[in-house]
Amino acid sequence: MGNVVLFLFGWKKAGSLPKYRNVIVIAAPHTSNWDFVFLIAAASSFGFSINWLGKDSLFRTPLAPLFRMLGGIPVDRSKAGNLVETLTRRIKEDKGVAIVVPPSGTRERTDYWKSGFYRIAESAKIPIVCGYLDYRKKEAGLGPTFFTTSLHQDMSRLRDFYSDITAKYPLQKSRIRLKDEDKPASA
Repeated sequence: MGNVVLFLFGWKKAGSLPKYRNVIVIAAPHTSNWDFVFLIAAASSFGFSINWLGKDSLFRTPLAPLFRMLGGIPVDRSKAGNLVETLTRRIKEDKGVAIVVPPSGTRERTDYWKSGFYRIAESAKIPIVCGYLDYRKKEAGLGPTFFTTSLHQDMSRLRDFYSDITAKYPLQKSRIRLKDEDKPASA
């Protein structure tokens, strides 16, 4: 079904599935509700079973059962909870979890990405996959896959990769930077 949706909208898929069973997939840039449609279509076209994080209010609508069936995990953004620990435990207990995270946390422009995707990958010792939707090329893809090494090096790698990816609304594309990058390195 995903191939049909991509075809009908004139999109193509690029890249290939990661060779790892448990991964964090970055969903970036995220500027439109259409991103969800193309995310689900792309995952289906790759044969990729995913879970995705969404604001909890989505799961209090008549569409909640559909969102859960499509792999949705509600997140209450108003509370600083133990999401990283919960997801890390879930990953370690399961064999084959791909969690899609939009690090901007919103469709609006932000100065910083949320660091949860990075902290989950570090804690669970799983790789990060660069997932993307490029509206200029009409391409839904999976880019490089890597394990965390050093925050500054990894974030530079992400900035380089996503620099040429065009969002649906380019002015809403979030800056790719974590608040932790602005903290002085510990001695």
